[in-house]
Amino acid sequence: MKFPTMQHGNQGLPALSALLVVFSILILPQTGNCHKDSESHIPTLIQTANAFSSIIEQAKPAVVNVLVKKEPAKDKEGNAIHQDFFENQLMKDFFGSPQKQQKQQKQTKKKKREPQYGNGSGFIISDDGYVITNHHVVKDGVEITLYLQDKRKFKAKLIGSDPQSDIALLKINESALPTLPLGNSNKLRVGEWAIAIGSPLEFIQTVTVGIISAKGRSSIGISEYEDFIQTDAAINPGNSGGPLLNIHGEVIGINTAFMTQSGGYMGVGFAVPISMATIIAEQLKKQGTMTRGWLGVALKDVTPAELQSATDSYYHAAAKVVGVSDDSPAYSAGLKKNDLITALNKISILGAADFRNRIALTPPDTKVKLQFLRNGEQKNATIKLRELKSL
Repeated sequence: MKFPTMQHGNQGLPALSALLVVFSILILPQTGNCHKDSESHIPTLIQTANAFSSIIEQAKPAVVNVLVKKEPAKDKEGNAIHQDFFENQLMKDFFGSPQKQQKQQKQTKKKKREPQYGNGSGFIISDDGYVITNHHVVKDGVEITLYLQDKRKFKAKLIGSDPQSDIALLKINESALPTLPLGNSNKLRVGEWAIAIGSPLEFIQTVTVGIISAKGRSSIGISEYEDFIQTDAAINPGNSGGPLLNIHGEVIGINTAFMTQSGGYMGVGFAVPISMATIIAEQLKKQGTMTRGWLGVALKDVTPAELQSATDSYYHAAAKVVGVSDDSPAYSAGLKKNDLITALNKISILGAADFRNRIALTPPDTKVKLQFLRNGEQKNATIKLRELKSL
């Protein structure tokens, strides 16, 4: 039997050597240039790092840790029972449970039981002590304590809370407090930097950085009125109620929830847009509750194909009327099933959820102007909203 020899390999060595020489001549100068290029970027990286540090240093004093004391619920026999923030498993996956609550869940029912505690975040929006956080952070709280970065702590009063948007407004009796400037979330662009500050897993004053991943997220099942900013800045249990900042140090959202299959961060977090939250906070400040405008229509999104076939004109999106309530403002104005709403107050809508949210944020007794399509023909209507009654 003949075994193969290394002949071909030996014959190829001179050619290989020549190739290596050529390769070295071509590559080595470029490697040197790459090193010089990387060195040239260092000042820019340092400048970027310094910018982040400056923003965070200015913001932290106005970010608070929220500790909420909750009396345990009792059954018919007077035994204390544990109540979760949310009823369904989806909400538990979103928001998790503070570590202290997880330990208490393992305890057996007793006639008397130690109070439960919830942990979250918030931020100061006025130097006289108004603080925004999430409704689910302070829900069922009998005592709310806020901890500042400078180690001061204050008992807080709940001014008002809106479960439908998951926004709550607190007040502490102090003046000359540090505050965070509020930005305009309506002008956000996907890809912008996003900075989250809060108390995840009870690690207070934690900072994470990411980008704006998406805007206008709805139909998630977190709250009734959803228009979430999606971010990949890490958000975990305890971040709820804390600020999401832009590169200018302005609040653009309120960190509220994260999507998870493991109970921890998986890169998909949600924040309530600050432009929506401030409208709600103002109403809570004035009257302690949120009142919403009511039109009286059931809606669904329109597919691009439906919209294209409905008219020769171009529309980015529309909301299709699938039902009109009797004795409603919409009924009185003559809106009908299958009408396609395209604009509210001359501003194009982004879909059914966007239109519904904008109507809900409009005060009752306000007149609004609608543009809609009916059988391909554009129509207009001016409608006076009424107050949405709680079910």
